[in-house]
Amino acid sequence: MEYVYAALILNETGEEINEDNLTAVLDAAGVDVEESRVKALVAALEDVDIDEAVEEAAAVPATAGAAAGGAAAADDDADDDDEEAEAEEEDDDDDDEEDDAAGEGLGELFG
Repeated sequence: MEYVYAALILNETGEEINEDNLTAVLDAAGVDVEESRVKALVAALEDVDIDEAVEEAAAVPATAGAAAGGAAAADDDADDDDEEAEAEEEDDDDDDEEDDAAGEGLGELFG
């Protein structure tokens, strides 16, 4: 996120978003800069009008976004609960199989 914030700062101040400027902002913020991430972000933003993108994002009504996000979050929570339950069942099954296998081995040893 720091990289995107640095690009937004450069855009807001009217500075060119290039590798040197982005690295300078990140360094000033105390971020351990990864050159590959800087290059990737500069390349990704090459043909993007940041002001237009920010305006479009701001134009989306907050209530519509919150309602959609809330519904998605509820669905995600339900999915997570289902996945956790399935994982627990699989773990229980694995434990039973391991117990059976261990018991068979002992039975063979002691007749």
